[in-house]
Amino acid sequence: MPEVLLKAENVTKHFYVTKGIIFQKRTGTVRAVDGISFDIAKGETFGLVGESGCGKTTTAKLILQLEQITSGNIFFEGNNIADLSKQDLKKYRGRVQAVFQDPMSSLSPRMKVGQIIAEPVVVNENPERNQLKQIVATALDVVGLHPSLANNYPHEFSGGQRQRIAVARALALNPSLIVLDEPVSALDVSIRAQIMNLLQDIQEKFQLSYLLIAHDLAVVKHMSNRIGVMYLGSLVETADSEELYQNPLHPYTEGLYAAAMPSHPDEQREEIVLKGEVPSALNPPTGCRFHPRCPKAQQICAVVTPPLMDQGNNHQVACLIYTDFKEPS
Repeated sequence: MPEVLLKAENVTKHFYVTKGIIFQKRTGTVRAVDGISFDIAKGETFGLVGESGCGKTTTAKLILQLEQITSGNIFFEGNNIADLSKQDLKKYRGRVQAVFQDPMSSLSPRMKVGQIIAEPVVVNENPERNQLKQIVATALDVVGLHPSLANNYPHEFSGGQRQRIAVARALALNPSLIVLDEPVSALDVSIRAQIMNLLQDIQEKFQLSYLLIAHDLAVVKHMSNRIGVMYLGSLVETADSEELYQNPLHPYTEGLYAAAMPSHPDEQREEIVLKGEVPSALNPPTGCRFHPRCPKAQQICAVVTPPLMDQGNNHQVACLIYTDFKEPS
């Protein structure tokens, strides 16, 4: 069984809404992430999918330590990241890197590419000048760019090349885990496959783990070993990629796949239309959070919150359809 690199246990992130300037009064709580658990093995890609506002990016920020956890634990190589010393936390930040959605906004327009890639290395390791130059050249070569391009500025590159630079920056510190937050959604369709294949080649070469955050189910299926489906701050289904694609169990997952582009024009799918929009995380529905939009909802769904339960084949789902709960007579 593959060794677990990162493990999230009942992770929660709440943002408190306040009123007033001097005498602040709490008026509500935004439940951005509400008790999710998952793990990522070494060399594995775990995909996190769901509609906008479901908590995917907040989860990434918690792992990157850009936000502090309200409750729960995140373990990296068996160590709770909340208990890390200042020195160990600095090492952790080097071992866990990120590639963001829009490379143009994540790369400084005032810095040359070589400086952009070198900056995190200087902050974390401060190597000698010749060694730093070699690190930058190697990182550019790995992502398919010539080392001489280190003297150019980001605006001199295409969108796909800029994303390669962002990947090179993440690789410069020799990380174990890279958080990919919508890494290809801002790119032309013709370039997406190139970047996805590049990321997979790099993963195989360096035995990296990825947390892939995306709303494009085709991207998630192509790149992920396992997938978690998020809805309104909670995981509603997790499974191996192929198993989830062939046998989606949760009505929300079924709706996502029904709305996605088919892999072949002749592919037959059941038409499922999810009514309404995602409710506000400030005032989520009681019971199952999906029940106001669910085509299979029963009265009990508005009262009982379904646990994430194992259904065999490494497949878990949080839906009362698959439990012993019965509709009251």
